[in-house]
Amino acid sequence: MKRAPLTLAAVAAALAAVAGVATLTAPATPAAGGPAPAAAWQPVERSVLVCPTPSASDIAETTYTSITPGTPGTAGGKPGQGGSARLAGATKDQKQLLELKEPGKPAGATASGAEGPALTGIADGALAPGWTAQQTTKVSVGQARGLLGVACTSPGTEFWFPGASTAKGRQDYVHLTNADDTPAVVDIELFGPEGRSASDPGTGENIKIGPKSSVPVLLNTLSSQQQADVTAHVTTRSGRVGASVQVLEDGVGSDWLPASTAPAGSLVLPGIPADATSVRLVAFAPGEDDADLRLQLAGPGGPITPAGNEQLHLKSRMTATLDLKDLTRGEAGSLVLTPTDPKKAVPVVAALRVVRGTGAKQELGFIPAAGPVGARATNADNRTDQGATTLSLTAVGADATVRVTASPGTQGGEPASQEYKVKAGTTLAVAPPPVPGGGGKGTYALTVETVSGGPVHAARTLSLPHEGIPFFTVQPLVDDHSTVTVPKAIQDLRILAD
Repeated sequence: MKRAPLTLAAVAAALAAVAGVATLTAPATPAAGGPAPAAAWQPVERSVLVCPTPSASDIAETTYTSITPGTPGTAGGKPGQGGSARLAGATKDQKQLLELKEPGKPAGATASGAEGPALTGIADGALAPGWTAQQTTKVSVGQARGLLGVACTSPGTEFWFPGASTAKGRQDYVHLTNADDTPAVVDIELFGPEGRSASDPGTGENIKIGPKSSVPVLLNTLSSQQQADVTAHVTTRSGRVGASVQVLEDGVGSDWLPASTAPAGSLVLPGIPADATSVRLVAFAPGEDDADLRLQLAGPGGPITPAGNEQLHLKSRMTATLDLKDLTRGEAGSLVLTPTDPKKAVPVVAALRVVRGTGAKQELGFIPAAGPVGARATNADNRTDQGATTLSLTAVGADATVRVTASPGTQGGEPASQEYKVKAGTTLAVAPPPVPGGGGKGTYALTVETVSGGPVHAARTLSLPHEGIPFFTVQPLVDDHSTVTVPKAIQDLRILAD
């Protein structure tokens, strides 16, 4: 009996909606007489990314880098067949800024001053699985001075930002970017140490984001209270958006605060720089139950408990902070949060405010709680300058082996890979493998693949000092979800459709 292919398309579309922005491909029909597998892994067919407006400063210098890694296990790149990946300005004219040609080879672009646009884009075919983009902005002077880095994100409907602020001397903008052809409507709630009262009723509701556009919302305009640390909760009533928080703070510069990973009972905040002079934890329990957390620093020699800061109690829906001072003491590490009672794991979100330098030469950065690298994760923007890039690898639960691949540069070169072993409960800070023919070859990407063990959490620190100020930015690397499982029901529909 022959069935109309519309049924398969409708079910696949429904599954794609559940999976987010990934579009699925049904697996090939099994051989005649052979059993159909219960599920099969297939590469995604379509990926969507959005990037916020990089800066309003006239002296900003922004670098954009985009890459699709090669197939898993060959992250240096295998030329794919077909597909496209383009990022364009989130405006009506949609001027194209970045276009990839093939997997494994990055593309780059630059923008000067405040002309750098918010970006939206779609990758399909061979360029969709693991498509990654990054923007890095340098501002030399002023309140916004510093190195601001952020990975472009997939659109979503909910985001948590512990570590935001409405305090005097801070300007925090939530950048909301809509990649779709229909409007989105967004709500922003602020939760301080006393709860929801951090935001004034009605001020953050029904924020309209037009099609293919981006809107910055200053958090100070949503609350009459000046709170040093708040948790911002962004949700959509309709549509979906990309969301990131740009922080400008008097005396310590600026950077992006990315969203925390989804609420979970245990969290890892990877990649605290070895020379951090100030580390502050901001955490929030969004549910109805209080949370009690144990803190450990996974350093080079194993986990240690910060003296005097062994635990943190979180009251439900109230933002809590903990000053960890110079937690790392000269050795890079990652903060691991676990429930004090494993039987009472309460979902939480968290982020770190990190400062390097002292006095008038301080620089600010943020590290959100992040998921593991999973099968594969990529950071798109790295530099060949000596000491510019540091990769932090943290193994949780078991020893792990990872493969790190440096792509060619945007201006040439060849990929290079190296494997690293990471002991359970430790953080290994490494320089990336050298790029053959590198040096003056533009920006390049780093891809981390889990070979065995783990899970592994990773973060990349980019350091570009300026006039004695330790400009830096940290971005976690998280699973790119370049493949998805297609259930047997879809395979059966495919057979019927054929």
